[in-house]
Amino acid sequence: MHFFRLLLGASLLASIAAWTACAPVAAPITKAHAMGERVNVGSLVYNVFETQWKSQLGEGADARVPKDRFFLVHLSIGNSSAADLMVPTTTLVDDSGQTFTELGDGDGVPSWIGFLRHVKPAETLVGNIVFDAPPKHFRLRVSDENSQKTQEIDIPLNFNSDTTEIPQPVQ
Repeated sequence: MHFFRLLLGASLLASIAAWTACAPVAAPITKAHAMGERVNVGSLVYNVFETQWKSQLGEGADARVPKDRFFLVHLSIGNSSAADLMVPTTTLVDDSGQTFTELGDGDGVPSWIGFLRHVKPAETLVGNIVFDAPPKHFRLRVSDENSQKTQEIDIPLNFNSDTTEIPQPVQ
């Protein structure tokens, strides 16, 4: 009888161990970095300074109109390695997990840093990247030079725009 209990207990432990070994392992949840904070990803160092929503880029007949809104992200990207690096494109992620890819056309974007970005050792690119997205809270997903590791930068919703101030009538 004692042998039977020992055998039953051992098989129960083996079953539990086998069942838990098959359970999916959740990816570690990482905290999103704040705007203005230096974010190291591999040999690249990102820092988001400000954002701006625009209803169009350019003026008059040449103006570009987005599907939703143009979202400009002003940032710096530094190379901390001793080699020339290509900087991967970035992605916006909203609170529901929907993603928006960076636009490859910078027509009308002030200080656009380009879509195919090359950065030399100890060099820092500073300028804007652009997305077409609806106004909401986002995280900017940035990658290392090999697109293997990622980090996210929290971008709170704000409505900074390029609207001009309406002059007040003189009294």
